[in-house]
This record gives sequence, C-alpha cells and structure tokens, in this order.
Amino acid sequence: MSESHYYLKPNVLLEPLFAGWYAWPHLISPATAAMNVLHRHLTIMDSFIQAPHIHAAAVKNPRMLGGPFMDHPEDRVDEVAQLRDRTARDQAHLIEFARAVIELGRMLEERATGYSMEPLYQSVPGPLRGYVELLYDLDNQPSFRFFEPLLYRSRYYDRERQSIALSVIESDQRPFVLSTPKLDEPGTLMLEIPFEDPRIDDLFAMRYQAGDPEAVGESLDLGKNQFDVFRGFFTDQPPTAFQRYTGSGIRTRYFGHACVLVESRDVSILIDPVISYTYPADVSRFTYQELPETIDCVLITHNHQDHVLLETLLQLRHRIERVIIPRGGGGALQDPSLKLMLRAIGFAEVIELDEFDEIELPGCTITGVPFVGEHCDLDIRSKLCHHVRLAGRSILFAADSCNIEPRLYRYIHREIGDVDVLFVGMECDGAPLSWLYGPLLTEPLARDKDHSRRLAGSDFSRARDLVRQFNPSDVYVYAMGQEPWLTYIMSLTYTEFSKPIVASNQLLEYCRDEGIVAERLFGEKELIYG
Repeated sequence: MSESHYYLKPNVLLEPLFAGWYAWPHLISPATAAMNVLHRHLTIMDSFIQAPHIHAAAVKNPRMLGGPFMDHPEDRVDEVAQLRDRTARDQAHLIEFARAVIELGRMLEERATGYSMEPLYQSVPGPLRGYVELLYDLDNQPSFRFFEPLLYRSRYYDRERQSIALSVIESDQRPFVLSTPKLDEPGTLMLEIPFEDPRIDDLFAMRYQAGDPEAVGESLDLGKNQFDVFRGFFTDQPPTAFQRYTGSGIRTRYFGHACVLVESRDVSILIDPVISYTYPADVSRFTYQELPETIDCVLITHNHQDHVLLETLLQLRHRIERVIIPRGGGGALQDPSLKLMLRAIGFAEVIELDEFDEIELPGCTITGVPFVGEHCDLDIRSKLCHHVRLAGRSILFAADSCNIEPRLYRYIHREIGDVDVLFVGMECDGAPLSWLYGPLLTEPLARDKDHSRRLAGSDFSRARDLVRQFNPSDVYVYAMGQEPWLTYIMSLTYTEFSKPIVASNQLLEYCRDEGIVAERLFGEKELIYG
C-alpha cells in the first residue's frame, strides 16, 4: 500500500476526545472543562458504576433521550471504573480548580457586601489566585471574571488529555455524547495527538487528494496492529469531483440543522458547520463531498455544541481560510472565548465580529446582528445572527434567536432593511438551563426556575412577527435538530404533535397564505437565486 493513489474513505469518522469524553467547546476552555469534569463526567461515571442496570434501561426509553445516562452495556462497568480512576488521578488539578470556583462563589456571597474587594483577594482559593478579577455590578452584586488567556497558558489547559478516535461509520446511530465516554472498540484507532496537530490536516486532505497511507501512518507513529486498522480507512476510488457554482447569482445548500453553504462565483461561506458522512441512509443529505476546495469563511452563530462542532471543524481546518465568530464576554465562566478556543486547536485566522460590525469579502458584506434568547437568560455575549448581502441578494440567518422583544427587530430592520430570504430557528421547546449549563452553576437552581429558563427558539407568533418585520419572499425554518445524524449531539425526537412541529407548521401555513415561499428544511436542500 505504498503507492500514493489512495484516498481517505468518505465515511471515516473523527471523534475528538478530552480525557476519554467527546470534546465540545466547554471541554476546551480550561474553566468550563474543569466544571464539566467535576459536575458532569464524575457524576455520570459514579452513577453508572453504582447502578449500570438503571442506565441500561434508561437509554432504551425514548423519553430519557439526552438524559445523564451512559449508553454502554452493564458488562463494561469495570472499564468505566478504570476511566473514573484515571480521571480522578490525571484531572486532579482540574477537579481542584472546579472546587475552588465553587468556594470563591460562596466566599463572595458571604463577604462581598458592597465594600472594597481589595481585602478579599487574599481569600481567593489558591488555584484561582492570579487568574481572577473580583467585581461588583452597578447593583453591588459580586462576581468575578477569569483572565482566560492566562488559563490557556497554564497547566489547566491540558493538551495531553486531547486525542482523536478514528473509525468507519456506517449508520446514523451513535450514543449521546454528553453522557457517554468513548471506550475502546474493535475497528477504532485511538491516537494520542492534540487537536492542533497538523497531521490531522494531512490525513483529512486525503479525503479529496490522493496520498500514501503508509507515509501518513508512519507520521502518526502507528504500530503494526494499529496500521492494520488504519489501512482499512482508505480506498483507491477517487471522490466525486465538487462542481463549483459558476452562475451570476448565489447557490445555497442546506446540510442539516443550522449548517448552510452559501456560494457565489467569487466566494463561499459555510455557516455553523455540522456535516454528515457518506454512507447508505434513508434520509438524503449533503456530505463532505459537496464542499468546495477552499471555504473562504466559516460563520459561527453561537457557542453551543450543535453549532460549534469540533468533529467537523477539525476535518475541514485545512480548507478553511478564516473563521468569523461573535465577540465573547470577557472572562465570564458561562461565556468562554471562542477566539482563544479556536486558536488553541489550530485555526490561524479567527476574526471577532461585534453587533453591527461588517466584514467585506469579494462581492459580499456580512453584518453581525443581535441575537437574543436561547441562552437561559445568562450573560452570554458570544452569539450573533448574520445578515449576508451577496450577488444582489439579502439573507438573514436568525439561527436560534428568539424574538422575545419585537422592538429590537424593528431597530434591526431600520439598519438592514427588508431581506429576500429569512432562515429562522423554531426549536421552541428547548432543554432547561441545567441540561447544558448545569455543571457551571456554583449553586443548584430550583427545578421550577430551571425549567422556566430554556434553550428555546421562536414559537409561531414570534417567528411570524419576524416575517412581518423583514418582508422576505422566502422563509426557511431550520436549526430544528431533526436530522437523524444529529441525535448524538442533540437528543431530539419529534412527533407531529411536538410543539416545534406544530408551531413551524403554523408558520408555513401563514407564509403560504401571504404568498411567501416557505419550507421547513430537512435532510438536504439546494436553492439557486439568479
């Protein structure tokens, strides 16, 4: 296999791992990683070790999908116990850090009573000394922020715990990754290399360009048994050539959830990349094969695992010219910096965009638009909708923004005017705050309060008001998490009676009555605007 005319198979799966768990943005930033190790990973592993039969029963119940239940059989309890012991040993410094965050919160609650914070710096727990600034807001409520760049330069950013798992994927069925660690499996190659490693780029460039698997394998320091698995990832069949758009207008391709590729003859923009693999499936979809050789920019709307998917980003890093992200919140625990994270994992050009900032590309203007809702009323600034002007068309990608204050969108309309196409998210049930942000809380939240603060998008009336405000000719409901290849990160299942389906059906009916083209996107969709 030493000849250089082999290609990486289109269904080779890359799973980024942190200390054995599927890596998502909150496992990259040191502070949020520490809180998740303590309050998510250890908690779930302890629960599984004590009662694996409860987990085995829960993962078979559709109503429990997305809960804190590990999707491993009971006979793997010893392996989970070993992982738990390794975590307690190898991540002791992060566990200590997380406990210090809790201690700091309690200290401030008791002792920060409106007087100067200066004496309290001596009482900051040791692991946090020099890494935090103590603050009051204008109502004299105490808080703190991290000097996050310093954390990335400290022992709390642990590249040695980063690794990737390579395997061949043949169906949409995958365990829910926030509650299930990765254990060794036949046919899976576990590589102890950090996410920033350029060898990942070399490997996934072979999905499109012929290369020599033996040379790549040698660069990865594979042993003989590992190489026996590795050679199964390659084929001598070249991929289907990508057909670049050459028209005078734009081509828009929907890849599932909130992932949309927008192309003119001069520029390509990929929004919230979450890409499926190529294998026989019931639901048609665009895959990595339908992406251009060079992606001029990736737009990120917000820092949730279904919009910043490291699995996809790492495989495309060698094709991406720049990543455009919302400007972050400046050290708040709940709002880790996307810029620091992306640079740490190997993205060279990362551009922060603020509200109403503009980026110019050939024949294109991208404007950051305020994003409200869907973040459980937490002070999170790393979120933007995007208004794209390209080839004479005006498109608004509203993502999961929830129209909770219509006046805001009146003011936005005053700035950007009517749009031709509106993409709007309507996942209007939404998980409660604790589902995603629970590990970051220093004190538990009462159940009724927790369930009142949800990760929800617009319902019918709010989405209808957006349509009325921006007067689009086309409306597309997206970011619904319906595609079967998303359940491993979304854990959503809908019926015809589910609130998001009922609400979006109402919007489609309203639009059609108004003479507006409207569709709830699912699977794949190509739109040409000449």
